[in-house]
Amino acid sequence: MARVTAAVLTATGRIRKAPRALARHYRARQAPSTVQLVPQPHPWARALGLVTVVLVGAWLGLLIVGNVRVPVGPMDTTMTLRPSLSGGTKINVSPLGALRLDSHIAPVRLDVNVDQLDPARSQALVDHPERLSGLQDEVAHDVAHGTRDLAVRSCVAVVAGATALGLAVYRRPRRALAAGGLALSLLAASGATAALTWNSKSILEPKFSGLLSSAPSLVGDARSIVTEFDVYQKELARLVTNVTKLYDATSTLPAYRPDPTTIRVLHVSDIHLNPASWKIIASLVEQYQVNVIADTGDTMDHGTAAENGFLDPIEDLGAPYVWVRGNHDSMLTQRYLEGLKNVHVLDEGRARTIAGLRFAGIGDPQFTPDRTNKPGAEQSQELAGARLASALRDHRAAGKPVDVAMAHEPSAARGVDGEVPLVLAGHLHHDEMEILDQGTRLRIEGSTGGSGLRAVEGDYPDPIEASILYFDRDTHRLQAWDEIELGGLGLTTAEVSRHLPEENHPGGTPSPTPTP
Repeated sequence: MARVTAAVLTATGRIRKAPRALARHYRARQAPSTVQLVPQPHPWARALGLVTVVLVGAWLGLLIVGNVRVPVGPMDTTMTLRPSLSGGTKINVSPLGALRLDSHIAPVRLDVNVDQLDPARSQALVDHPERLSGLQDEVAHDVAHGTRDLAVRSCVAVVAGATALGLAVYRRPRRALAAGGLALSLLAASGATAALTWNSKSILEPKFSGLLSSAPSLVGDARSIVTEFDVYQKELARLVTNVTKLYDATSTLPAYRPDPTTIRVLHVSDIHLNPASWKIIASLVEQYQVNVIADTGDTMDHGTAAENGFLDPIEDLGAPYVWVRGNHDSMLTQRYLEGLKNVHVLDEGRARTIAGLRFAGIGDPQFTPDRTNKPGAEQSQELAGARLASALRDHRAAGKPVDVAMAHEPSAARGVDGEVPLVLAGHLHHDEMEILDQGTRLRIEGSTGGSGLRAVEGDYPDPIEASILYFDRDTHRLQAWDEIELGGLGLTTAEVSRHLPEENHPGGTPSPTPTP
């Protein structure tokens, strides 16, 4: 019995010790534990990361909400602060280019975009000329008000942008608030630096870019703008007034109700980068129910890629656009126009049938945006006219005679005498109509852009000119034409005069058929 009791006690002891033995066994099999330390980033790395977050967040904030729409006199502008290594002020005047001023040294640049002319405020100047005397003070007040609004909005933009990005990166409110506070401090420091380095004489040495690179030769020495600012502000106010009156005149042109059997062609030329021309052309297309627009070149002024955006409204003028290259239009301009819808570019005698009329044309062989006369210019024009005449003979031999030929210079257009009933040209900036020796009628259009930027060079501004040509739908012969003339800058006249070919006058005899 004693033996049984001892055996039971021994077994019970072993059972109690089993869990502890099992635990010791598994602990012995595990690898010895080691203490691992998480490496902490270097303080300089943390600081660099925070500065990066602040700069990127502040830039995004300025980009999204950091701009202010400011009415300055009769114009609408947009003011924006942008990060910059050199500072300064940039004034964008689309599509002409930009004006840069070394106004301050700071890591921020002031951008001012001139958006558009407000019709209501411009009309108020027209109706109340006495307000022109206070235009300078009004502009100064508007700029000061806009600058204050821009400062407040820029502070909100940089703080919000840096705080939001800091919260997204660090996911800690305290770090995000620190980023916002640092952004505000950087902006305040930039503003103080700009104020301390402000150069009020920077207007004396402006830097022009884009199409404005020719501005000094057009408006004179920039120093005279400062020393005679009173005179210039009056001229600027007068310019604003006259542009407003020009738009007003085009909207009230007398409408003509043409015979529905006629084909109506709007002849334009030498627009020379005048943005007002597109509104005038669109108005004429609508009022006269134009079927085709024929442009005999010099739509541009320098033929650069920066000007190409000026051509985009052509797609929305409401009629097919037939175009030949002028001496101010480059091949770059021509290729851009070829990519626009509703545009038909004619060159090397190519022909297109549009709205029932067949057109053919050739581009100007000269490219002289600087208005220089190259040696052999006249001979090259005569050669271009001979090539166009040869192409016209080929079209007629193929049973597809051309109704209207197009060239830019009249000297090239005269080379097709006898090969086509009508040839259109431009280049001279005034309109003419002439019957050539062999019966071809030459129509030279004036400048539909009022000579563009050169309108203010002479003592009297050039008028804006265009023509409506009426063709018989069956014979494709010219029946009549209307000459439309709008007064240039400083003038508010609008005149439309009707003309008939000699054979269409009462008792007139038919005009001679061109002799091949």
